[in-house]
Amino acid sequence: MSRMKLYYAPAACSLADHIALHEIGDPFDIERVNIRTHMTESGIDFRTVSAKGYVPALTLADGQLLTENIAVLDYLATLHPHLAPPGPLGRSRLVEALAFISTELHRAFKPMWHGGSEAERARAAETVTGLLTLMSNEMKGPFLFGDQPTVADFYLFVMLEWAKRFEVAVPGPMAHLRERMRERPAVIAALRTEGLL
Repeated sequence: MSRMKLYYAPAACSLADHIALHEIGDPFDIERVNIRTHMTESGIDFRTVSAKGYVPALTLADGQLLTENIAVLDYLATLHPHLAPPGPLGRSRLVEALAFISTELHRAFKPMWHGGSEAERARAAETVTGLLTLMSNEMKGPFLFGDQPTVADFYLFVMLEWAKRFEVAVPGPMAHLRERMRERPAVIAALRTEGLL
């Protein structure tokens, strides 16, 4: 039987999907992508898999391809509802959080990854800290939506790893969330596979 396959790049936002797949616990395949050369570890041009040329890309069991982090994480949480917040607004709250992380927080790191000037990086760091403070003020528990992490926490965790990498100040609740995440077996497994431990 075919199974899902994740195309990823180490420490990229695809780490969130990698964590989610480990949390689900079903067998899956992965393939590393060099996002500069667009070559996969098996020697194919990744753009023949996804014309967009960036990760994540998830091949589903039926062969369909799903791209964009929000879509992949939402799909996994729809299949496995324990990875989404409960309640009648749960799905909407999840998409709301994923969209905020993607369009505001993720985007704010751009000067740090792409050679911004010192001033641009300083402004970016200030923006990231402000956005994380906003999110921490709305947390419903040790994780974004309570006592259990959702796929939004997995994406947020990647952003917190980036913040540590670039020495960006984060509010206390976010630092605690990051440490709690790093203790989870699924996170340890994904980090180890990606060479990040």
